[in-house]
Amino acid sequence: MNFDIHSKQKRMKPLNFKLSMTLLLPLALLMSACEKDDPVPEIDQEVITEVTLLFTELNEAGSPISGSSFEVIAKDAEGISLGSSPEIGAINSLEAGKNYQLQISLYNDIADEDITEEVYEAGEEHQFYFLGSSLVGNSSFLTYSYEDEDANGKPIGLHGTLTVQETASNSTGTFRIILRHDLNKDFGGADEPNFLNFESAGGESDLDITFQVNIR
Repeated sequence: MNFDIHSKQKRMKPLNFKLSMTLLLPLALLMSACEKDDPVPEIDQEVITEVTLLFTELNEAGSPISGSSFEVIAKDAEGISLGSSPEIGAINSLEAGKNYQLQISLYNDIADEDITEEVYEAGEEHQFYFLGSSLVGNSSFLTYSYEDEDANGKPIGLHGTLTVQETASNSTGTFRIILRHDLNKDFGGADEPNFLNFESAGGESDLDITFQVNIR
């Protein structure tokens, strides 16, 4: 009798082992699938449907001249960096030999949000760069300088000064504006407005748009 019981126990052990493996295999596959499906962390990007450039002429003392302001607007209902056909105005009213205050406003019409304030409040994470043939290269005729900074004393670019060269009459070129998000502002050269290697400072672009410039 004892022999029969022991024999039965010996016969059941392989069955129990097989049953355990049968239960564990789907669990292992499920865990493996979850690991593969885990989302890769992404940097949140601002959705911007409208960009407004406000130019105001400055006098010799560097103060804004009343009544001299003009706007240039770019917009796309789907988001300027997402849509297929943004409407981009041309910068036609700058004059040779003059200085202008440049203020940038950003808006998200989809969420009815003023992105300008968000960029300013999170200034440590954002910075504008100003490129294009009008600002960079042998044929450039504009100079931009930052006039704002974040909590750490690093530039942002929502406010700045644009100088048009004396010899720029009848000049044409491109004016490219890039807004970077989550970059390393301590990276060498990152504090320069015309930093061509801006991507090497890390982060992603919330905005990358090019305007045409025609100087009178």
